[in-house]
Amino acid sequence: MTANQTEYSDVLIIGAGISGIGAAYRIHERNPQLTYTVLERRQRIGGTWDLFRYPGIRSDSDIFTLSFPYEPWTRPESVAEGEHIRDYLTATAGKYRIDEHIRFNTHVRSADWDSATDTWTVQTEQDGAPKTYRGRFVFFGTGYYNYDAPYTPTFPGLEDFAGEVVHPQHWPESLDYTGKHVVVIGSGATAISMIPSLTEKAARVTMLQRSPSYMLSMSQIDPFTIAIRKVLPRKAAHTIIRWRNAAYQAFIWVLARKAPHLTKSIIRRVAVNNLPEGFDIDTHFRPRYNPWDERLCVILDHDLYKAIGDGRAAVVTDHVDRIEASGIVLRSGRHIDADVIVTATGLQLQALGGITVSIDGAEIKPHDRFVYKEHLLEDVPNMAWCIGYTNASWTLRADMTARSVAKLLAYMGSRGYTHAYPHLGDTPMSEKPTWDLQAGYVQRALDVLPKSGIHRPWNVRHNFFLDTLDHRFDRIEESMVFGCAPAVRAQPA
Repeated sequence: MTANQTEYSDVLIIGAGISGIGAAYRIHERNPQLTYTVLERRQRIGGTWDLFRYPGIRSDSDIFTLSFPYEPWTRPESVAEGEHIRDYLTATAGKYRIDEHIRFNTHVRSADWDSATDTWTVQTEQDGAPKTYRGRFVFFGTGYYNYDAPYTPTFPGLEDFAGEVVHPQHWPESLDYTGKHVVVIGSGATAISMIPSLTEKAARVTMLQRSPSYMLSMSQIDPFTIAIRKVLPRKAAHTIIRWRNAAYQAFIWVLARKAPHLTKSIIRRVAVNNLPEGFDIDTHFRPRYNPWDERLCVILDHDLYKAIGDGRAAVVTDHVDRIEASGIVLRSGRHIDADVIVTATGLQLQALGGITVSIDGAEIKPHDRFVYKEHLLEDVPNMAWCIGYTNASWTLRADMTARSVAKLLAYMGSRGYTHAYPHLGDTPMSEKPTWDLQAGYVQRALDVLPKSGIHRPWNVRHNFFLDTLDHRFDRIEESMVFGCAPAVRAQPA
């Protein structure tokens, strides 16, 4: 097949990260007769875990719920480094021969649905040359943020800074910060995982935050995990640990929402016990919002607190007034010396990987559509988009989404349908944001993400256990339209 010939697969999966690898496994597991191709923009498997390469990159939740239920995590740690997560995904793809279906260096630009033939035409750039793919179903495993453009606010005078400015999303491997003064602007998950690692080489690291974040410490090695692995087979132990950790995540979320004052006091007590006596905790570690209005940040074995206690790291709570050649001038008038500024200022969200999606040539806007069962879009045929939970590990919903799509494909195949889509019709439906967080990166993207209704199956919930029950007793025909393309019906038997 030459480069400009069209390649056909029953299912086209966009992205070879957790979502894409999981979708390939589940779809093939239930529908081994279907062909599939994974289109991956990067040169390697991993998605997020290949993109982010800053020091200290690690999972922001436990690895047992972040890993696949069918492929046990075998390393001892419960919070995993990014490199080990990517190795795990690569090994999983190899074990199940998913890697044979991946087309690397393939940047998907557009996807257009043809109602006459019930097929998607996907235009890509493969190794810089145009390449067309066609398929019956498209699965977007693209995640939800912009890989090219992270969020960086405007800092007056940044062009005058004499040192280096980097964003964690585009961390240069050549950056040498040994013996230097590093200022990390931000206090989210990226900043707090990065700072303890930076202190191993830097002369001093300062976390500069406008306002504090809630931080919850986890142990890298969990005694329960070690103990149960000694007495049970690997897969059985993995299943028990996974469900136990999912239940713990749910408990923390419910506690935070139902008893915010108690949760605040528990988190504050942990900070008091691990920071130096007299440290101004209420200024630097007491957020203005309630827990889980934004995601809780994970500290590994109190490592950030230890770095502060040892004098290797400092916290400054203030606003940037301007940046000068030698560092940052704060609104209070204080000056922070800096050789390197790290703008850990957040992500930019985007729907469907920024890919232009159209139906019979007419472009659709995801924001104009309601989400159905958390993975299909209203009146968009044969297309799924995998998005994770805000309050639990990504893979918990990603695996559920992959199994739902595999079930839908099997249902369509058994009845000879070539298209399926959810239809709300004229039913009145109030709407709410798809994500229930007050974080800046969510609030900036309210006009980008699809809409959630307030009643099932159009209600996007962030509740793994209720979703699990719904999935178990799912009515696949509910609010769905099924049919066969005219061109397919006209074919001779």
